[in-house]
Amino acid sequence: MTLALDPVVRTTVPATLNTRVPLVTGETVEYANLDHAASAPCLAAVRDAVDEFLPWYASVHRGAGFASQVSTKVYERARDALRRFVDARSSDAVIFTRNTTDSLNLLARAVPRHTSVVLFDTEHHAALLPWRGPNVRRIATPRTRLAAVSAVDSALAECPEGPRLVVLTGASNVTGELLPVREIAAVARKHGARVALDGAQLAPHRRISLRELDVDYVAVSGHKLYAPFGAGALVGRADWLRAAAPYLAGGGATKNVTEGGVVWHSGEERHEAGSPNTVGVYALGVACEQLSADWSAVTAHEEELLGRLRRGLAAVPGLSELRLFDDDGDRVGTVSFVVEGYEPGWLAAVLSAEYGIGVRDGAFCAHIATRRLTGGQAALRVSLGLGTTAEHVDRLALALRQITARGARWTYGKPEGRWAPTPDPRAVPSFLR
Repeated sequence: MTLALDPVVRTTVPATLNTRVPLVTGETVEYANLDHAASAPCLAAVRDAVDEFLPWYASVHRGAGFASQVSTKVYERARDALRRFVDARSSDAVIFTRNTTDSLNLLARAVPRHTSVVLFDTEHHAALLPWRGPNVRRIATPRTRLAAVSAVDSALAECPEGPRLVVLTGASNVTGELLPVREIAAVARKHGARVALDGAQLAPHRRISLRELDVDYVAVSGHKLYAPFGAGALVGRADWLRAAAPYLAGGGATKNVTEGGVVWHSGEERHEAGSPNTVGVYALGVACEQLSADWSAVTAHEEELLGRLRRGLAAVPGLSELRLFDDDGDRVGTVSFVVEGYEPGWLAAVLSAEYGIGVRDGAFCAHIATRRLTGGQAALRVSLGLGTTAEHVDRLALALRQITARGARWTYGKPEGRWAPTPDPRAVPSFLR
């Protein structure tokens, strides 16, 4: 199956499609990348755009040379692309960062003192860990979406007077389930609270509109959005960001420096000190434009493959799918599960070494969520994306059935603390030799 986006969106993903990987048995197979939730490969359109831009790469904002002027335009147009991508308000700031973790740490530094923060304890660590202190209320995630809305309502009602912020993921990186963002935002408004959305897992799969969701901030990562060049963004209301101390102290954030002190910029550059990652920012902007060209095709591709995946997994003996909520609801193409009697790390190693399939094992930087859903254990996660095909999905389901029926064909151990084939005859690519 191929994704019918061309010529509007060029969807070839060079890091996975047509890349053949060695197996321990001596053959090679096309790599089945089922780990998009960790890092998505690079879109061909993004790769080509970066290649075209590199000869023009130079310093931004303060260079008089022609290449510097080109780079500055590239950088600022990417800011506009991010604003359109999340349907931001005209007054919203777009601050370029390294990734979602960086963005949410920046926001945590920028909130006013004594801000009450409400969030679920099953958040990804990027959203969970930046918030510390007595004014942070972590809610144990309820088993239904309706109860989740009510829990936020109750927590906000107990907050003291002053600024309030709800931090919320758009889609769980463990289960793929979408949270009721619009409904929680409505509750937040009732209590005069703002909402910060962790969009890392939602943005590659669904259109995000800050206006329609009525949220105040969103954080995204380029490496989740098929632009793995080290850039991310925080988009949202400018007032808290403008009033906060610069995230980093250095050149670019300064308007004037004298012996007597510093005058900082008040706009987005206030939090973008140092020479920026112009190539990464450009790649992120291009990826956002490519994805926005046809969201219906992106969603249809994923929904078809997700249904196929879940039907295939349901036929594997002893397999239990993880879920946060008992009630059914929308979800992106991420599924985590355990297989009774099999250690997830061992299964992941066998899938890679004998079938050429890449999945994720562990607790997925959401330890509380994963261990609660598994009873304290690790899990396996399969995540789909633009480079996923029906053959990849079917290969995984068949592999799991074969492994549970007859075991592995190779021997495995933990020579460096993780399961791996022993011995491992697979040759690394030539550029690593």
